[in-house]
Amino acid sequence: MSEASPSAIRNLVLVGQAGAGKTSLAEALLAAAGALPAPGSVEKGNTVCDHDPLERELGHSVQTALVNFEWAGHRLYLADTPGLPDFAGQSIAALAAADTALVVIDARTGVRAMTERMMRAAGERGMCRMIVVNGIDAERADLAGVVGEIRERFGSQCMFLDLPAHHGRDVVELLSHEDGESDLDSVAGAHRALIDRLVEDDETLLARYLDEGADPTEEELHAPFEKALRDGRLIPVMFTSARTGAGVAELLHIVTTLAPSPLEANPPQFFRGDPGAPDAQSFAARPDPGAHAVAHVFRVSIDPYMGRVGAFRVFQGTVRKDMQLFVGDARRPIRVAHLYRVHGKELIEAPSLQPGEIGAIARVDELHFDAVLHDSHDEDHIHLKASVLPAPMHGLALSPRRQGDEQKLSEALARLAAEDPSMSLERDDRSHAWVIRGVGEVHLQAKLDRLARGYRLEVDTRPPRVPYRETITAQAEGHHRHRKQSGGAGQFGEVMLRVEPLERGAGFEFVDQVKGGAIPGVFMPAVEKGVRQALAEGVIAGSPVIDLRVVVHDGKTHPVDGKEVAFITAGRKAAIDAIRLAAPVVLEPIVAVEVVAPEASIGEITGDISARRGHVTGTSMRADGTATVSALVPLGELADYASRLKAMTGGAGAYDHVFAHYAPAPPALQRRLVEAHGTSPDDD
Repeated sequence: MSEASPSAIRNLVLVGQAGAGKTSLAEALLAAAGALPAPGSVEKGNTVCDHDPLERELGHSVQTALVNFEWAGHRLYLADTPGLPDFAGQSIAALAAADTALVVIDARTGVRAMTERMMRAAGERGMCRMIVVNGIDAERADLAGVVGEIRERFGSQCMFLDLPAHHGRDVVELLSHEDGESDLDSVAGAHRALIDRLVEDDETLLARYLDEGADPTEEELHAPFEKALRDGRLIPVMFTSARTGAGVAELLHIVTTLAPSPLEANPPQFFRGDPGAPDAQSFAARPDPGAHAVAHVFRVSIDPYMGRVGAFRVFQGTVRKDMQLFVGDARRPIRVAHLYRVHGKELIEAPSLQPGEIGAIARVDELHFDAVLHDSHDEDHIHLKASVLPAPMHGLALSPRRQGDEQKLSEALARLAAEDPSMSLERDDRSHAWVIRGVGEVHLQAKLDRLARGYRLEVDTRPPRVPYRETITAQAEGHHRHRKQSGGAGQFGEVMLRVEPLERGAGFEFVDQVKGGAIPGVFMPAVEKGVRQALAEGVIAGSPVIDLRVVVHDGKTHPVDGKEVAFITAGRKAAIDAIRLAAPVVLEPIVAVEVVAPEASIGEITGDISARRGHVTGTSMRADGTATVSALVPLGELADYASRLKAMTGGAGAYDHVFAHYAPAPPALQRRLVEAHGTSPDDD
């Protein structure tokens, strides 16, 4: 593949709802450009982009695929992103690598939640946006209805660049044509409206257009087109059929002649300093091949043969094979032993990559998502504006089915988490099970599939344990004498103590009020250790006991048999005795939830929150037609909330939560938890 200057590079990302035909459109573009002899088929599982076995089974992308090809003297880098809401994190992360988002809409189903989500995300990044209505030849295509939806949802800046014709078998290009027949609007009217919009901000073109009535040439329209696109005042609408190829060559022509190059696109939003810090300063990356190299890692994958592979876009300077790069603020550089372009599952060696190009480095463990690569300490502390990714709210606890697979599972999960910024991984400190969290059920199922196929790991799953706690509501006394004689040296220790409730959040206090050496000071740490054991184990429901003071005020020892182990046991069982008598209750965690969803869904969402014993604390409407609902909800009531919210909003809703406080569980739940715990700790 020949070298291309930044002016001849185009970076595109295909986004939109599942089933709109993004992968099929990528295949059609590759075939139209001569990069494929014929387009592959999603149904047959032979596409360049969907090369994962799970993707071929589902018929949907679950990860972002990258391809690159040449056409008409230009090099195009294309990212094909998932359309299922569970994998929106992959789609949003890929926006950072592109200058233009091609938002694909199904001609049969129209605008969907993922369409709006990705239009909004691309707009927030200052990207150029183009809409591609795909499947214009489909039997149930509703072109007039879809166009009406587009204009209603996204505004009058949405303007045709071509129109479908001959029942979806062809398109009529509008920049240079004002005659012809269309399946939709008047060709002449659409042509005139487009030219009017493009010349209105160029005084020279506008004057000539008004005085002479002559249309500007396509070359003359490039600058005003690109400016209107960058400013968001123009969202071109094009029509294609990935199945027949209708409109695909026209789409290629538009993106190469009118879409911005890396030299023209809105500059990336880099800043210097700690992310989110008020003193962070903007950093202007220059698409100059001769400047210091600056690149951004937007995707990480772990290959069984190539190791950790980081896909990145070059924003400044030139990245070359064998050069040294710093990863973030690391003081030690890495060596670029091999440099690649990515084409589906293939890694193709490249000697160098210029501004705007997308490439990859393999076998470098230091690479991570969102890392900035650079070749000079002058670029230390540089970050790209963070993508707002969906929070991982849906959890599963995992344990290996085969004994001895614990370490293997730990390593596999760490690799999966490194690949996916929308997945989190934690260890339950009580059960010691791994808990993975994702965006939804399909997202987590994909991870389980990877464990089974990629790592040959079988796991048992269950909902993650809700971190209930216990506390006391009254003072009480506790006492235990531990005596053990087994022929030789015995054990003896006696502890008398009192428990007192503290304010919520106060934690645990241990107070020594023993006088006269009834319990020697050397044994007091053992008493405290035993008390802490009792609190960690729980008394009535097997959950840790919190927010109490334990006052040890008396006890006894033995000159021969008084031992540390005896006072550990006596302290533990005296604490259990006192807690049982101190009106103990079970506390449940309450979380502060924030839901963002379309306004039309708010009534159902607030009703559902109430049904989950939640309390809505506020609602606010946003300018983009969505609303925010704030509420306090018991964490235990949110086990299925991700899937329920998806059902209520058609996949358009998102939510986040943070711990707020603990509160007493209702009586029915208390009884259930106590009964499930069964017998209390032994008293022998």
